[in-house]
Formats: sequence, C-alpha cells, structure tokens
Amino acid sequence: MEANQASSKKDFKNKIRICQKEVNETKHWLRMIAKAREEEKDVCKKLWREAHELTLIFAKISKTCSA
Repeated sequence: MEANQASSKKDFKNKIRICQKEVNETKHWLRMIAKAREEEKDVCKKLWREAHELTLIFAKISKTCSA
C-alpha cells in the first residue's frame, strides 16, 4: 500500500526496496523462532516460504523499475 502511494518512480522503487529489506528481516526472525521453538518449526517453515515468495515478487518489481 505504501509503495502504491509513492510520489514518484524513484520513491516507488525506494519503497519496494524497503519492502525487500523488511521481508528479509522477517525471514531471519522466522529462522530464529524455528530454532528456538522446535514445536513451531512447521508453522515457521510455511511462513518462511510465503515470505520468500514475497522476496521474489519484490525483486521482480524492483528489476522492472530499473529497466
């Protein structure tokens, strides 16, 4: 939503990059939780895969903006 309200192409690209950083941090914390709480491992794995899909989506958007 934030990126959709960007004031320029440069602002949009910057907001997408921020999304990429945030999703990478989320993936990091999901790995940490999975290691710390074995009983949550399956849930974390599922969420990590969804976060990874977002990583790929944001990377594609970012690449498209650069073209």
